[in-house]
Amino acid sequence: MSEPGILVVDVAAADDATVLPFQQLLADRWATATAETTRDAGQPGVRLCCYLDPRQPLGS
Repeated sequence: MSEPGILVVDVAAADDATVLPFQQLLADRWATATAETTRDAGQPGVRLCCYLDPRQPLGS
């Protein structure tokens, strides 16, 4: 990145139990927007799209 900004993180996982802890790890470190999982009809797994601000100081 030439300048800091909002990052989009798009994750595919087997289920909510897999992807939501990953999103929580991001939220613990950077400011993130609330994220929800989505499912594509006829496709296995879930997708999570969240936005984070790397300009925020790292959490402890």
